[in-house]
Amino acid sequence: MSNLTASRVLAPVGTAGKLFAFGLDVGRGLFRRPFQLREFLQQAWFIASVTIIPTALVAIPFGAVIALQVGGLIKQFGAQSFTGSAAVLAVVREAGPIATSLLIAGAGGSAIAADLGARKIREELDAMMVLGIDPIQRLVVPRVLGCMLVAVFLNGLVSVVGVAGGYVFNVVLQDGTPGAYIASFTALAQLPDLWQGMVKALIFGLIAAIVACYKGMNAKGGPKGVGDAVNESVVITFMLLFVVNFVMSAIYFQLVPPKTG
Repeated sequence: MSNLTASRVLAPVGTAGKLFAFGLDVGRGLFRRPFQLREFLQQAWFIASVTIIPTALVAIPFGAVIALQVGGLIKQFGAQSFTGSAAVLAVVREAGPIATSLLIAGAGGSAIAADLGARKIREELDAMMVLGIDPIQRLVVPRVLGCMLVAVFLNGLVSVVGVAGGYVFNVVLQDGTPGAYIASFTALAQLPDLWQGMVKALIFGLIAAIVACYKGMNAKGGPKGVGDAVNESVVITFMLLFVVNFVMSAIYFQLVPPKTG
């Protein structure tokens, strides 16, 4: 019984180690040739097609809620002129990368895990290795790069739509001044905030793709195992994204001093 308990306790550690080793294999595969350009373009287009509309629809309430909450709070302090800047900071720094990563993991990542899991249980991956084809270079690397590319563009989409939605709700519902909302963009926000959001989205896309590919390529137990792999990939990705987001935000605030109004 003690051995069984110990194995259950140490199982997550072993999984984390295997996932990290898988990530290193993917990193080495990035520099191998030939590069699968066609597969990369197909996967990037597929990921974008399943995430772009949900991302745009999610970005609108994100920006609206932030504008309403921040606008109401700032109004109590008599600093309505900073509403636009606060909304931009919230969307660009946090809401944009988080919304993008959740949709990349939930829509794109689950599709990747299901596809690779189906290939695994049909023994297609084993057949590729018998033929001397590396599944990581052939299948995983294009999907990882596709997720990273789409995540950066989706983050830009969320930022634009979120700020625009915040503008509309601030002006219409809170009687804000359009000129003051736009003029305050640079009061507290700065260019490194935008770069931080882009880097976050890039890393979040990398994490989502690696976890999805790892769980898909290690699916076991037939169709049920594929479904379990998809669920596990989404849950693990969400947990990792929130932890990494906290770490990156803490490092950013230490390296880049906040801009004072």
